[in-house]
Amino acid sequence: MIEGRITRISGPIVYAEGLSGCGLYDVVSVGEASLIGEIIRLKSGKATIQVYEDDTGMRVGEKVICHQRPLSVRLGPGLLGTIYDGIQRPLDKMFDERGAFIVSGQRSEPLDTEKRWSFEPVLSAGDAIGPGVVVGTVQETASVLHKIMVPSTIKGKIVESVVAAGEYTVSDVVARTELGEEICLSQYWPVRKARPYVEKLNVAQPLVTGQRVIDVLFPISKGGAASIPGGFGTGKTMTQHAIAKWCDADIIVYIGCGERGNEMTDVLREFPTLIDPRTGRSLMERTILIANTSNMPVAAREASLYSGITLAEYYRDMGMAVAVMADSTSRWAEALRELGGRMEEMPAEEGFPAYLPTRLAEFYERAGRVRNFRDEEGSITVIGAVSPPGGDFSEPVVQHTMRFTRCFWALDRELANARHYPAIGWIASYSEYIEEVKDWWNKKDPRWATIRIEVLELLKKEQQLEKIVRLVGPDAVPETDRLVLLVAEMIKIGFLQQNAFDAVDMYAVPEKQIAILQLIMSFYYKSQIALNSGIPLSSIRKLTVREEIIRIKSEVANDKLEMVDSVKEHLNQQFSELEGAYRKVVS
Repeated sequence: MIEGRITRISGPIVYAEGLSGCGLYDVVSVGEASLIGEIIRLKSGKATIQVYEDDTGMRVGEKVICHQRPLSVRLGPGLLGTIYDGIQRPLDKMFDERGAFIVSGQRSEPLDTEKRWSFEPVLSAGDAIGPGVVVGTVQETASVLHKIMVPSTIKGKIVESVVAAGEYTVSDVVARTELGEEICLSQYWPVRKARPYVEKLNVAQPLVTGQRVIDVLFPISKGGAASIPGGFGTGKTMTQHAIAKWCDADIIVYIGCGERGNEMTDVLREFPTLIDPRTGRSLMERTILIANTSNMPVAAREASLYSGITLAEYYRDMGMAVAVMADSTSRWAEALRELGGRMEEMPAEEGFPAYLPTRLAEFYERAGRVRNFRDEEGSITVIGAVSPPGGDFSEPVVQHTMRFTRCFWALDRELANARHYPAIGWIASYSEYIEEVKDWWNKKDPRWATIRIEVLELLKKEQQLEKIVRLVGPDAVPETDRLVLLVAEMIKIGFLQQNAFDAVDMYAVPEKQIAILQLIMSFYYKSQIALNSGIPLSSIRKLTVREEIIRIKSEVANDKLEMVDSVKEHLNQQFSELEGAYRKVVS
């Protein structure tokens, strides 16, 4: 360890001297309280340090100790179901120790060092090992089998037999190599360094979220990256909550980065009570929460994204599909801006540092579908919320995020004000994963690609007609255009709008999603034929099957899709009766 002294303090930025021999991004203990910090600039033994804890009361002249290792997280059994801050301090354990307020310098082990885990070895003495090889397994939760993997820096043979099956702590050694290297149930990994893999693969399977507007119109692939930009109150957090609850990922990492305390409180209270639809058990059994609220130290907010993505990479390397929710990257960027200002860096657009695009790219590039060292596939899907001031999408964080993500779910203020959730606007939003997920959808339902295009074209046409209707009134446009407005309203109410508090509507399987759209478009085509036959739109509007189609989302359960067939029969029957009645009138 190398010891230096504080020469200057500027909020969370501390300047120290006497640290020759230290490295960039080394972890340091700052001041008499031994606060955690990280060296972010070095010159001739003089270091600039960002402190991850509240340094109120710190004085010039206090000591700084460099540990000559990078900021790292501890990886091993016990991560799931835990609530951490941005530097992997377990908040629930710290609450039990010192109460509701974090004390500067307070420490607690990120993993329970006393809990004993049931370890099942899969190797024996003499077996060759290398990066990623599984030494044994631990049943971390009832939902997740945790694989104890060889760190990427270790190669060779096991010379000392792997310990027998039994109960061990995360600090216990379970194997040794011929070079004396030890393999424990846990390991450390630097947060700013991406974990290695063999190959990055194409993203071909969608992340099924159960949210109709996402899955059908703007899908995201497993291993993809998406952004959710929107102003205050448009539902960014609500949308991420819904995806985290219902998506078909194996592991959820939820990063609350700079959000309000009450929003994170809702997450912390709600998630432990949620039932995983796949296992019937608590959702927390496959979830990790990182809470770094807006009133916590700003430097830790900057580290929280890296900590979260590193935890995700660890489970990805086990061959799992991981979904990362970052809420929000704007608060993270604001932390960069504040730290840059304290360091007297030259600001770029709107005061953000010039390296903002690089940092965003580094984060989103850690998403992807990869093949690990055991020839297994794993993926990380990153969904980042962006909170532009005033909902201005030309703001730098939104614009740079669009460069590095291929899916854009733009939240619309008017939809949110009308209580239309998810408030994802179908005009400004887009997805570039359409071609990648097409084969998956064709196996599930070959109608998807055609219906998706038809629906989006109809919604765009409706937007154009709305401008005309505002000027001349609905009665001045032809009935064919009024039919477009009618059917677009059915799509918005009966398909795009989804009630997160309705036991039936909160989640929709892909088969149900397509079935609803197919009925709506069948209603549209039959209505067009009826109009061409001379039947007035007012008669079509009175058909009761229109309301039946709209109510499918909340009245037909995912496992009772045969009920949709009866609605389809009513649709055919009512149009047949309407046409028959019209022919009698004409004759």
